[in-house]
Amino acid sequence: MVDEIKTDAPAQAPADAKGSGETKEVPEKFKKLVEEVEKMPVIELAELVKVLEAKFGVSAAAPVAVAAAGAAPAEEKTSFNVELKEVGAQKIEVIKVVRDITAKGLKESKDLVDAAAAGIAQMVKEGVKKEEADEIVKKFTAAGAKAEIK
Repeated sequence: MVDEIKTDAPAQAPADAKGSGETKEVPEKFKKLVEEVEKMPVIELAELVKVLEAKFGVSAAAPVAVAAAGAAPAEEKTSFNVELKEVGAQKIEVIKVVRDITAKGLKESKDLVDAAAAGIAQMVKEGVKKEEADEIVKKFTAAGAKAEIK
């Protein structure tokens, strides 16, 4: 087994032969190292992997696991959008809030509020910080409307 490595085991397979069931010949310069690794118990191998990861600042995780970890929310969201869901009874107050927040004219603000009143949620502000988004929602709530941070 020293002369070749069977690549059907996912943890040992090189990226180019992964899952193909092919065997890959061990280069002469690595034969002695491979022999030593083959003789090691699993617990020692796990310890070796940890030492190598720490020494070289790398991870022995499979690329698929790295991609899955990258998809997880590793960073906290820094940009938020505020959406007007419902207008409520004080439509004029809500229009004033929209004008104040968006710097839109009266007609554009009224159209946006009318669309929200008709049940179509409207994006009021995009790409704002969490604190600003919270303040905007408070203003809408004070005016009797319902807004949501996304």
